[in-house]
Amino acid sequence: MPLALLALAVTGFAVGTSEFAIMGLLPQVATGVGVSIPAAGVLISGYAVGVIVGAPLLTAVSARLLRRTTLLIVAALLTAGSVLSAVASGYGLLMAARVVAGIPQGALFGVGSVVAAELVPPERRGWAMSIMFGGFTLANVAGVPLVTWLGQAAGWRATFWAIAALGVLSLAGIAALVPGRLRPGGEAGLRSELSTLRRPQVWLAMAVTTAGFGGVFASFTYVAPMMTQVAGFSGGSMTALLVVFGLGMAAGNLLSGPFAGRRLMPSLYVFLAGLTVVLGLFLVTAHSRILAACTLFLLGLFGFATVPALQMRILDKATGAPTLASALNLSAFNVANALGAFLGGLVISAGFGYTSPNAVGAVLAAAGLALALCSGAIDARAEEAVGR
Repeated sequence: MPLALLALAVTGFAVGTSEFAIMGLLPQVATGVGVSIPAAGVLISGYAVGVIVGAPLLTAVSARLLRRTTLLIVAALLTAGSVLSAVASGYGLLMAARVVAGIPQGALFGVGSVVAAELVPPERRGWAMSIMFGGFTLANVAGVPLVTWLGQAAGWRATFWAIAALGVLSLAGIAALVPGRLRPGGEAGLRSELSTLRRPQVWLAMAVTTAGFGGVFASFTYVAPMMTQVAGFSGGSMTALLVVFGLGMAAGNLLSGPFAGRRLMPSLYVFLAGLTVVLGLFLVTAHSRILAACTLFLLGLFGFATVPALQMRILDKATGAPTLASALNLSAFNVANALGAFLGGLVISAGFGYTSPNAVGAVLAAAGLALALCSGAIDARAEEAVGR
């Protein structure tokens, strides 16, 4: 295995830990900067805004820079955003820090996917990319629970210092292990990739991602207060509950690939329908500790089973533009992140309680399913027209 893949996996682990760590510490962060829990939830939207802006911006920059240079910028921004989060004296600075921390994520998975593929022979490219994305998945099984435990034991700022240390490790690994010979695609490649944005099905695919995955974040953003104040778990139980969610994610990713690879759109319909049902059930099961934990696992499973399918759908509709398509896919996921967190906080602030974001999530997931069905119908009509 090329050691550069290990550097990419470590960076993916650091980015994944940075994105999700705050969710298990939302009450502590809210108290620490003197805001309400819904206001603290908007910090998650701030991170998402960073991804949305950073994905196309850094992808455009990468057309002129060496791949390793772009990845070094990714690790440096992650580290800087984490340090700023750790020292933030108030809500405004913490929001700015979360935006900075989110900027590099899209470039990591856009440029990193291309680098991983270039490091190995063509027949091993799928394996190489699975190593890189494996770091992100592992973050949700191990990284997030560990830094959540650290934050509860030593204060939430310790969590961001730990993530900053991961950023430094990523920076060193990329500098030492990623070859400098990997060249950018050039201006012609960027123009070609931008041309894919003229395709209506690309935008419809991203709309499915935004609505469907928004349902996951409407619920998961507020998982800490829902589990502690509704289900009756202690604050110290959040580490174990995040492991449960991470295991669901891992199971969803493992199940999704084979099914989506063979029957992409039917698989996507099933995953989005399952997500809608699970979120609807969470309104009821959140009042029982055992049922709430089981539902949290299923939320991870159905929610993240959609990820490979949604990514494949966008890549299918943006043929010939692998880097920009991957980055824009991350932007769409993080529009979903911001939208779900905002709408979930809105219904809590309106007085509907900590289970109400699940209802918002169910509506968003159902909207994603409806959009996916429309997109599939367009494909079916196009195939029928070609057949005639």
